[in-house]
Amino acid sequence: MTSGGSAESWRHQLHQLAETAFEEHRTAEFVAEVLRSLGLDVAVGVGGTGIVGTLRRGTSERAIGLRADMDALPIRERTGLSFASRHEGRMHACGHDGHMAMVLGAAEQLVDDDFDGAVHFVFQPAEEPGRGAAAMIGAGLFDRFPMEAIFGLHNMPGLPAGVLATRPGPIMAGEENFVITVTGRGGHASAPHHLIDPLVVAAHIIVALQSIVARSVDPVDSAVISCTDITTDGARNAVPSTVRITGDARNFAPDVSTLLETRLREVAERTAQAHGATAEVSYTREFATTVNHSEATAAAVRAAARTVGEEGCDAATSPIMASEDFGLFADRVPANFTLIGNGMPGERGGVPLHSHDYQFDDAILPAGIRYYRSIVHELLAPPSA
Repeated sequence: MTSGGSAESWRHQLHQLAETAFEEHRTAEFVAEVLRSLGLDVAVGVGGTGIVGTLRRGTSERAIGLRADMDALPIRERTGLSFASRHEGRMHACGHDGHMAMVLGAAEQLVDDDFDGAVHFVFQPAEEPGRGAAAMIGAGLFDRFPMEAIFGLHNMPGLPAGVLATRPGPIMAGEENFVITVTGRGGHASAPHHLIDPLVVAAHIIVALQSIVARSVDPVDSAVISCTDITTDGARNAVPSTVRITGDARNFAPDVSTLLETRLREVAERTAQAHGATAEVSYTREFATTVNHSEATAAAVRAAARTVGEEGCDAATSPIMASEDFGLFADRVPANFTLIGNGMPGERGGVPLHSHDYQFDDAILPAGIRYYRSIVHELLAPPSA
């Protein structure tokens, strides 16, 4: 692997290196090599495999961060690309290779630019499971690399290629996971009258959970509860004793989050009790809501408009129910997260994220690079500018 070449070349090489959460060792080596070749100070092992490259100009103590996520998904690639993943069962199906290439491309151009302050190029591991931001913060990211704001981009199939979309306030939802274990009394399928069938109980619970958003959440708030898997300890001719329901909840506000957990526990436990069974609920918060700060977002909107024009900038996009590890960074310092269109359905970049045939559109790399560069020039302008 070499550090030379364009952002597109870097993106293709990173695509081949696809590695999953906290296993991004070769990816981190590649990123560090590129940053060093550009003359940046490079810190490795920040929160596991995290990398921070720092570029300083002038005398100002001001600093901002540009963040890219590094990890791939445990998906078998079926794109047919000449530069497809070399790691069987691992694929950059969310475009993190493109995100890294845009930040590297911005670093490459900023090396020759005039600004006053420091830019920290933050390459974060383990975004997909929602663990990498916490790991970097726990390793002292903001103590070792103080910054007054941090910015991130994520490609978005379904938006026209190159469009930049953001908003102040919540832009991506918090994600919460739950497991409901229903315990009844199993036995022979021919004698259900002697049993307490947890499958029937689980079915009632699954249906009842759908009433929480419809009847407990304020209609002006957004939330979703999804049951995503059900498993049992039964057999073809035996009613099980235990059923396990796995699910996912999304929302944008702490009070809604608390309400969802409270009502989910009540519905599961009382529905089970009504049938003579029991229900045990495990509820965990996996991703913080990503909340954009107003001043950082205003700067991001100005940079976006300079990059793609007013017509290519959506400054009041609708929030989406997907979640992002970036939310933890935004909890610590002023931050903005922006979506960059990857293409409409039917186009190469319009295939949904996390699909085995997803493809990042290389044509959007220049816009992402110019956008990051514009943010730096605005927030770290020299005194004479």
